[in-house]
Amino acid sequence: MTRAAANSALPFVKMHGAGNDFVVLDGLRALQEGKELPPLPPLARQLADRRRSVGFDQLLVLLPPQQDADFRMQIYNADGSEAEMCANGLRCFFEFVQQAGHSSAPVLRVETLAGIARARRAGPGQVCVQMGAPRLAAADVPTTLGEPNTPGPLLNLPLQVEGESLLVCALSMGNPHCIVFVPDVEQAAVSQLGPAIEHHPAFPQRTNVAFAELRSRAQVRQRTWERGVGETLACGSAACAVAVAGVLRGVLDEAVEIVLPGGALRIAWPHGAEGPGAGVQMTGPAHTAFRGEISLEV
Repeated sequence: MTRAAANSALPFVKMHGAGNDFVVLDGLRALQEGKELPPLPPLARQLADRRRSVGFDQLLVLLPPQQDADFRMQIYNADGSEAEMCANGLRCFFEFVQQAGHSSAPVLRVETLAGIARARRAGPGQVCVQMGAPRLAAADVPTTLGEPNTPGPLLNLPLQVEGESLLVCALSMGNPHCIVFVPDVEQAAVSQLGPAIEHHPAFPQRTNVAFAELRSRAQVRQRTWERGVGETLACGSAACAVAVAGVLRGVLDEAVEIVLPGGALRIAWPHGAEGPGAGVQMTGPAHTAFRGEISLEV
């Protein structure tokens, strides 16, 4: 295979799930055609620039699987760091695979750094993702909050940030999440507290930060500071994390609507019957915005 030359044209698809936007590259087709993508971290940083390039929250790359799955989804944040999981991206990935003609299967098994996730059609423009079980132990987040070697959950623990003492919850949905329940999400200091918590020493691999306002036992309003990106219009794995934390705190039902700035997601965690090892299901939109080509300068 030959490496794509500088200034060559690279086809892409721009997609979004509830406003969480992505550039998707067909690495599988490139391999089939004997081509090779350029190094992905600098490519992600280049394409993420919303003024000089396409702009996105995450870069998604379709690749052949290395495990027992149908496809592999490689994820890069806007700063070029690689992410373990992106739930909104997984829904868009499902749509991309179908539209590109790689599969017409009703259910896809998608390999990620967080493990194998499943996605299926849930109606026109809607995709349901089976996220797997939340990871509640401190070592699995990872975080130094709580007692070492305890199974969790990590709920209502104090965290000193920017001169404030916050009560936070922490868990992993394949990627780390810190959840802060607030009385009014519109008034939450997301741009100040988000980056401070993301880079807090309590989270050695950094963390996504969700600010959640309880509207009822069945509805939450949420804003998210996404690791390596900043505040986004939606974050699917963070919505799942908020639902899990709310259920474990006893303040949310097992099926909830998470209202994000970019739209609403439906989250279900039937842990009452199956215990904490039950998988989290997320249903929401996946849309194609446009297709194009970009000149590579990496």
